[in-house]
Amino acid sequence: MSDINIILFFTGLLLFLSVLASSLARFGPPLLLIFLLVGMLAGQDGLGRIDFDNVPLAFFIANLALAVILLDGGLRTHIQTFRVALSPALSLATVGVLVSASLAGAFIAVWLNVDWRYGLLLGSIVASTDAAAVFSQLRNSGVTLNQRVSATLEIESGTNDPMAIFLVTFLLTTISSDAGFTASVVAEQILRQFGIGIVGGVVLGYGLSFLVSRMQLVEGLYALLIASGGLMAFTAINQLGGSGFLGIYLVGLIVGNRRNHASEHVFRVMDGLAWLAQAGMFLVLGLLVNPIQLWAHAGSAALIALFLIFIARPLAVWLSLLPFHFPSREQGFIAWVGLRGAVPIVLSLFPLMAELEGAQFLFDITFAVVLVSLIIQGTSLGWMARRLKLQVPREPGPEATFGFDGTRPDTHVLLAFRIQRSSSLATTQGEALFRFPGVRCIAVTRNNRLLFPRPRFVFAVDDLLYLITPDRHREELGVLFRGDSKNAPEVRTFFGSFTLHGDAGMDGLAAVYGLDIKPELTELSIADYMRRRLRRRPVEGDIVDIDRVRLAVRTIESGVIASVGLRLMDIEPGEDAEDAAPTRRPA
Repeated sequence: MSDINIILFFTGLLLFLSVLASSLARFGPPLLLIFLLVGMLAGQDGLGRIDFDNVPLAFFIANLALAVILLDGGLRTHIQTFRVALSPALSLATVGVLVSASLAGAFIAVWLNVDWRYGLLLGSIVASTDAAAVFSQLRNSGVTLNQRVSATLEIESGTNDPMAIFLVTFLLTTISSDAGFTASVVAEQILRQFGIGIVGGVVLGYGLSFLVSRMQLVEGLYALLIASGGLMAFTAINQLGGSGFLGIYLVGLIVGNRRNHASEHVFRVMDGLAWLAQAGMFLVLGLLVNPIQLWAHAGSAALIALFLIFIARPLAVWLSLLPFHFPSREQGFIAWVGLRGAVPIVLSLFPLMAELEGAQFLFDITFAVVLVSLIIQGTSLGWMARRLKLQVPREPGPEATFGFDGTRPDTHVLLAFRIQRSSSLATTQGEALFRFPGVRCIAVTRNNRLLFPRPRFVFAVDDLLYLITPDRHREELGVLFRGDSKNAPEVRTFFGSFTLHGDAGMDGLAAVYGLDIKPELTELSIADYMRRRLRRRPVEGDIVDIDRVRLAVRTIESGVIASVGLRLMDIEPGEDAEDAAPTRRPA
C-alpha cells in the first residue's frame, strides 16, 4: 500500500503542478509545452529524479489520450464546417503529409549522412501535425479566423494520422526485413487505413448516436457512454486494420451533430477529459525523455525543425491546396500552424518498441523537433494571424447552453445571452423577445446579482439573460442580442461602414463608385460576382478588391452570400469612410 500511495501522490502532484503552471500560458507559451517541460523537470535528469523508461506503458497512455482528444475534437466540429473544409483538409492529410515526409526525409538523409530509409522514417515521424496541439492553440490563441482556415487546420490535424502511421510502420517493416516494396502494396495499405477508418467511423458513429438518443440515463453518464463507445470504436477499427484515430474523430463528429443527449453538460465533461488526457500524455512523454541526450542533438534537431517550418511544410501546403484556390495569406498561415506535438513523439516510440538500431537517436531528434515547433510556431500563432490580416471580428453567441431531460416535437434549450451595447434590447422591457414564440426569460444576472424579471423590468447593457427557447431560435436570438454591430471599431475596420445585399446588382455598384468591371460581369449580382472572383466556396470574411473598393462577405445563408461589407481603401488618415463616400449608396 505504501508504494501505491507514493505513486498516486506523485501522479496527483505532477498533474497539480501542471495545472498551476498552465497559468503561465497567458504570457505566450503553449499549454502543451508547459506540460512537457513539467514532465521533463520531474524526470530522471530533472528535479524530480523519477526514473521512468516504460515505453509500452507510455505508448498505451499516449494512444488512449489521443483517442479521447480526437473524440472531443470531433464532437465540437460542426457539420457545416466539415463540409466547407473537407476536401482541402483531406488533401493536406494525404498529399501534404507525403510531400512533407519526402522532403524532410531527403534533407535528413543528406544532413545526417544516414541511409535514405532511416531519413524517410524520421521524416515520416515528424511530418504530421498534431490534433492536441492544433485544437489547443486555435481555441486558446485569442484570435478568430475565418471558417475555411480554422476548419481546414482542425480537420487536417484530425485526419492526417493514418498516412503518417502507415508510412512509419511500412518503413519500419522495410528496414527490419530489408525487403523492397511496390506501388500497388503502398496504395493497398493506404486505402485500407482510410477506407476502414472512414466506414467504421461513420457506421459506429451513427450506431452510438442512436444509442445515446434512446437511452435514459443520469445526465453525468452520457459523457461516459460517449467516451467508452468512442474508445470501443477506436479499438475495433484498429483491430480491423483501419485508422482508429480517423474513425474515432468521425464518431465524435456524427454524435456531436445529431439530435441526442450530447448537451452542453456532455461537452463540459468531455472538455475536462480532453484536458486530463493532454496533461497526462505530455507529462508521461516528458518523463520518458533524457534532457542531457536531447541537448547533444539540439543542433541537428533545430535545423530539421527549421527546414520543416520554412521549406517542407510551406511547399506541401502549396501543392496540396493548389486545386482549391486558397489565397496566399491563408496558405501562409496554414503552413505556419503545422504544429508538431504528441503524435510525432508517439510515432517515434514505434522504433523503440521494435528495438530498431538507432531508435533512441530517432526519439531524441523527434522530441527536440517538437519542442522547437511548439516554441517557434506555438507562441506566435496569434501574432502571425494578425500579421497576415486573417483575424475576423468575433460574433458573440450564447455564453452557455443547457439541454433538458425528456423529448418533445420542438426541442427546447436553456441559453444564456449577454446584451451587447448595439442591441435593441438595451433600455427596453424586452418587447423584441415577444416576436419569438415559445421564448421565456427566467432570470437575469446584473453586476453579480441574480434578478428575476417581472412586468416592466428594464434590461440594460451587459445583462446576462437566461432564456428557455425552442432551439430553432438560437441564431435569430444571437442577432438580436448582438444588435447592429457595424459601428463597432473592429467590425468597421474589417467590413467597412456600409452593408450591401448579396442579391444587389453589380451594375449599380460599378456606376456609383466608377469601378472598372467587364461589361458581362455587371449583369451579375454582388454575391455571384464575388463567388466567381473567389473561385471557391465563400465563407464569412472572404475579401474581393475592385479598384479602390474592398468587398468582404458578412453573412452567408444556406451557402449563399447574403450580405457584403464595403470599405473604401484610399481614405486619407483620419478621414471617415462615410465622409469619403458618395451620397448615393447601392441597395
